[in-house]
Amino acid sequence: MTLTTPALLFPAISLLLLAYTNRFLVLAQLIRELNAREGETIRPLVKAQIDNLRKRLRLIRRMQVWGVIAFLLCTLSMFALFIAFEKIGIALFGGSLFSLTMSLVLSLYEIHISCDAIELELQNIEKKPTQN
Repeated sequence: MTLTTPALLFPAISLLLLAYTNRFLVLAQLIRELNAREGETIRPLVKAQIDNLRKRLRLIRRMQVWGVIAFLLCTLSMFALFIAFEKIGIALFGGSLFSLTMSLVLSLYEIHISCDAIELELQNIEKKPTQN
């Protein structure tokens, strides 16, 4: 394995971390808007949304942690290969791939939960009376 093999993951991991940060910022903004809109009382729909948002925040944190671990292991793999510790470099690269996979699996689950949140909104819209 050459030094360039782990280097190929750098742009992918960087873009993933950027996407995860963007997801986090969107959720944080949504939570702030929800807090300002609701005031002193909380509707049952909002309670369900809060539970969903909390679960998504935890998942995004885990996605970010696994992404950062993947980035660190990839960097360490490159360093090990640079100083001619090939077996260690290969093992670290494997760990990086595993961490990246974990991050992506969590991302897929977070997308699923995000769709559940949208479904709650759709159910709320359907409950409203229709115009003739």
